[in-house]
Amino acid sequence: MAELAVEPVFAALQRGFDASIERLCALLRIPSVGTDPAFAEDTRRAAAWLVERLKEIGFDASLRPTSGMPMVVAHDPDAPADAPHLLYYGHYDVQPPDPLREWDNPPFEPRIVQGPHGPRVVARGAVDDKGQLMTWLEALAAWKAVHGRLPVRVSVLIEGEEESASENLEPFLLANADELKADVCVISDTGMLGVNEPAITTMLRGILYLELRIQGPVRDLHSGMFGGAVPNPIHMLTRVLAALHDAHGRIALPGFYDRVFALEPEIRAQWRALPFDEKGFLAAAGLSRSIGEEGFTTLERLWARPCCDVNGIWGGYTGEGSKTVIPAKAAAKFSFRLVPDQDPQEVLAQTKAFLSSLIPTEYRWELVPMGMGRPIRVPTTSPFLGAARRALAIAFGKEPALIGCGGSIPVVATIKDRLGMDSLLLGFGLDDDRPHGPNEKFELVCYERGQRAHAALIAEVARLAG
Repeated sequence: MAELAVEPVFAALQRGFDASIERLCALLRIPSVGTDPAFAEDTRRAAAWLVERLKEIGFDASLRPTSGMPMVVAHDPDAPADAPHLLYYGHYDVQPPDPLREWDNPPFEPRIVQGPHGPRVVARGAVDDKGQLMTWLEALAAWKAVHGRLPVRVSVLIEGEEESASENLEPFLLANADELKADVCVISDTGMLGVNEPAITTMLRGILYLELRIQGPVRDLHSGMFGGAVPNPIHMLTRVLAALHDAHGRIALPGFYDRVFALEPEIRAQWRALPFDEKGFLAAAGLSRSIGEEGFTTLERLWARPCCDVNGIWGGYTGEGSKTVIPAKAAAKFSFRLVPDQDPQEVLAQTKAFLSSLIPTEYRWELVPMGMGRPIRVPTTSPFLGAARRALAIAFGKEPALIGCGGSIPVVATIKDRLGMDSLLLGFGLDDDRPHGPNEKFELVCYERGQRAHAALIAEVARLAG
């Protein structure tokens, strides 16, 4: 059927690729650091930019207020009413760019530079998530430009608080569930195994992020006058953090592994056959050896095993020179990555019990939850996942792998719980893209193939209607 022909859409994407890079760079120039109130106006400006772009394409788009950053909501008014309905989700907020001194160029002045895979765009938000959400936005625009309308129903939801725990997302979904319900949600915020190795993510680890605050004396004390006679909160903090793991890399909380699912032997075999470049993966981080829970491969530890990492630690004097004090306070941030079927609330209770067993009464302490999200497994037998597999095969000329993801995307579980739909996780990032770090980048070959994949997905989903 002519209205489902994707080849003319591919041609349009190719002709307009340079212009699509310019649009991406325009969005990347907006410093939408949603976690920092100092950037609140810029973050709202990014939302407004997306609304205007969606209107240009032909969507009914608007900003929807929340108590924090606004939601971008849009609907295509022209699609056939009986067609399959897709909800595209993305986020326009980005992580803080610190440490600034480690960037080769200012983080919000995007640069096109050459790399081993050709040109790449370097800027904060390049891959997480502005570049990835622009892959499907450009595909939607090309479809409408070529065919006049989309062959599927499309709604769009783009939030501005993903990097700060999506505080307002769940209330917004609950309040607007009837408007936002669709057949499946499409999310591009994950990755591939390589530029020529397409993948669909079917498993996501969950997260529990905590801050532990420990106090000893009521004020900093002279270590000569008090050392050896009073509790030192840094000593206790480091002792507790070290006790989180045993000698075999396992997490030491009693009951922690009770709900951890057993990876099926056939999945383990599939993953071990994947073209995963472990040496290259480690080399991108300046490392030569992987460590972690014993008895599992690196991919298994990343995708299907839980872990715990200390993310920040502070206390006492850290300035230049010396200052001999016993600090009054010490604190650390640490996080668990969880796997099906672990419950973040249950792990929080386990952590509190574990700390209570270790920290003497001479110390006062507080454990503060900073964010949590459930792990999830996406069904691999749905017709929509089948359509996604065919679309990636068309765009890349190669069948995609079904993979896991070590990171967490709490919105997947939230959308499942509140809107009753599964998600298609079609990501185009690479392991060396440095999301959240200095010199974050997105390969332009991934940007181009992501556009093609989303264009093909629209055609394949439309064919599901028969």
